Amino acid sequence: MLKNALAVLVLGSALIGGQAMAADYAIDKQGQHAFVNFKISHLGYSWLYGTFKDFDGKFSFDAAKPEASKVSVSLKTASVDTNHAERDKHIRSADFLNASKHDTATFESTSVKSTGEGTADVTGNLTLNGVTKPVVIAAKFIGEGKDPWGGYRAGFEGTTTLKLKDFDISMDLGPASETVELIISIEGVRQ
Repeated sequence: MLKNALAVLVLGSALIGGQAMAADYAIDKQGQHAFVNFKISHLGYSWLYGTFKDFDGKFSFDAAKPEASKVSVSLKTASVDTNHAERDKHIRSADFLNASKHDTATFESTSVKSTGEGTADVTGNLTLNGVTKPVVIAAKFIGEGKDPWGGYRAGFEGTTTLKLKDFDISMDLGPASETVELIISIEGVRQ
């Protein structure tokens, strides 16, 4: 479930935006216009949904040259929230996120490849539970423009699927629960 941090990496999808010039953006976490969510099967019977409440990041993108875009995100693994205190405590434990030993998960993009109009694959290194692996986030540009407060914003969403064992998460919840889907929705404020 820590794979959610990877989701933040999806922010790199912003690199696909519709601007003519490269620009730098800070993820709007203060206004709560950014989310790193996840879903995992619960024993094959239902879905368990969760989010990470504490993360930060930035991205840059140039619609004319998306391959030059970059994204960097970090999140606090102890900020996991599934709306159930005892379950959250278990997810923070060594069985899953090992938050006391690995309190931060990070994503750093290494490449961006356009896959169509307003879409891209953002490849990068995700570090979770002390393990760094390459992941690909399928990103989609949502929109951009001026906000009512005199700023300029751009928004994206992205998804990726992570195998728990790839990140040394060995808790066995059965074959239906071997992967977790990260769903990232971000809005950045141009700096």
